[in-house]
Amino acid sequence: MRKQKNLQITFGVIVANRGFFPDKLVEEGRKQILDRLDDLGYETVVLSEEETEYGAVETREDAKKCARLFKKNEDEIDGVIVTLPNFGDEKAIGDTIRESGLEVPVLVHAFPDELGQMNIENRRDSFCGKMSACNNLTQYGIKFTTTDNHVLDVNSEGFKEEVDKFAGVCRIVDGVQGARLGSIGARTAPFNTVRYSEKILERNEVSVETIDLSEILGQTKALDESSSEVKSSLQEIQEYAETGSVPQDSLVKIAKLKWVLDRWVEENDLVATAIQCWSAIEEYYGVVPCTAMSMMSEDLFPSACEVDVMGALGMYILELASKKPAALTDFNNNYGEELDKLVTFHCSNFPASFFEEPEMNYQDILANDLGKDRCYGTLSGRIKPGPATFFRISTADTEGEIRSYLAEGEYTEDEIDTFGGYGVARIDNLQELMRHITENGFEHHVAVTQETVGESIAEALSKYLEWNVYFHSDRLRSFTNGGI
Repeated sequence: MRKQKNLQITFGVIVANRGFFPDKLVEEGRKQILDRLDDLGYETVVLSEEETEYGAVETREDAKKCARLFKKNEDEIDGVIVTLPNFGDEKAIGDTIRESGLEVPVLVHAFPDELGQMNIENRRDSFCGKMSACNNLTQYGIKFTTTDNHVLDVNSEGFKEEVDKFAGVCRIVDGVQGARLGSIGARTAPFNTVRYSEKILERNEVSVETIDLSEILGQTKALDESSSEVKSSLQEIQEYAETGSVPQDSLVKIAKLKWVLDRWVEENDLVATAIQCWSAIEEYYGVVPCTAMSMMSEDLFPSACEVDVMGALGMYILELASKKPAALTDFNNNYGEELDKLVTFHCSNFPASFFEEPEMNYQDILANDLGKDRCYGTLSGRIKPGPATFFRISTADTEGEIRSYLAEGEYTEDEIDTFGGYGVARIDNLQELMRHITENGFEHHVAVTQETVGESIAEALSKYLEWNVYFHSDRLRSFTNGGI
């Protein structure tokens, strides 16, 4: 079994100060934000109160000390939070980040003034200081993120939401750079839609490791079903889903396949896979790989159908943003005459957590041609109601770029009588989104996670990775075409 990903985030924290503003606010503010980040489950790297006055950054010497501290801990720091308990020294902030050599996302936060505390002893002016800090970061060419509300109380729910969103940005930026994807088998002839450019991915620090399907099936068939590896894999499957409808010999085949896939992922340090699942595995091995793929996705190692490598990358990015499993589905059917609703569907290999009542059975479509005895191994059911973020990422080969779209919505309780993995989803202004998808040649596959994380993805991809993002949201339409 693969080792679970470590999604823990550590922030480098710069507490800014400016001497002719109240020092006590810096002392208090430093403690408040560090306590709050600790309560929220984040690790921090920050100057101690012995290293600089109040553990803050104000002078050139302070900036050098903080830069050295960050450089020493560069392997642990996923992002930097700049906090202004008072106006702060904008030059010291910029010097610290630039001289640390860190190339991580930066969040700029400012404490709010209180209306009853605007005298010389208690006035922060952080509202103004934040503009100066951001101006200076812009001059330095340092990319940064700002909070939706210009100033925020660190003990507010809004601060928690902003930090959690920023943590998602950090996970995406760190996780995508240097990511290794696995491509198992050749793209089947009918699926032109999943073609992509390995070279464009490589230029963007994403690598693809390939293996022929015959190698995977050869290793699988060579396994002794009485071995401890296969028995252990079989036990995992039986604990994962109800298997009463599946013949024992099919379960053993799935267990063998899962063990081989797990080993290949681990040996090649992969974060996601895309598998040729239609229909060579069924014809020449005798099961569908869906349950094995479902278990991988549930363990946060997403696995996509039909050798859709870009679909797997989309699932991986959603996983980084949400810390929850992702699936690959089709935008498949209209839902009657309701223009903001549609049916999403796949055969399916959805993670078990997506379903109200997951059922392990056979693949209905292929069973018509191959017989159900060769098609056991799907994990299907109705997707449970709740929030959803839909995401598709593609290589635009003729333009030499990566492009994507995002849409937030929800799965509803609307009824539908069908099979596979399915659900009714609602997205505001769905027809506008479908027009964007079709006019720009996006695929019918879309990745989805059961969380609202569009802002983290849009910020990470557009600002820090400089990829083209269309965010189907009135408030954040500025992410369209990359940059902000």
